[in-house]
Amino acid sequence: QVQLVESGGGLVQAGGSLRLSCAASGRTFSFYVMGWFRQAPGKEREFVSAIRRSGSTVYYADSVKGRFTISRDNAKNTVYLQMKSLKPEDTAVYYCASSTNYYTDYKRMDYWGKGTLVTVSS
Repeated sequence: QVQLVESGGGLVQAGGSLRLSCAASGRTFSFYVMGWFRQAPGKEREFVSAIRRSGSTVYYADSVKGRFTISRDNAKNTVYLQMKSLKPEDTAVYYCASSTNYYTDYKRMDYWGKGTLVTVSS
């Protein structure tokens, strides 16, 4: 079992920045690929970013590429999502998730946090 707790969400103006954190506990954190997904009201949950165990390989959705940066600190069992140049369309609940492999399909992720709300005002 892996427990995931997100933090760092909030209200920010368009063009601003936020950093999300996801603290993991339970089974060895370094075993897992970590991902960030988001779900806007009335929309399906979508992939945002993922990072492999070593941190050397990262993936981004086209919509956030160049603006978001994912990273992880295995010693702290924490994964981060630095978000810059935020847009109103980035408004969503952001979820941290983990799995044994890289997936963009949220249905294939094994463990989930409860999410943190990011609201970007125009």
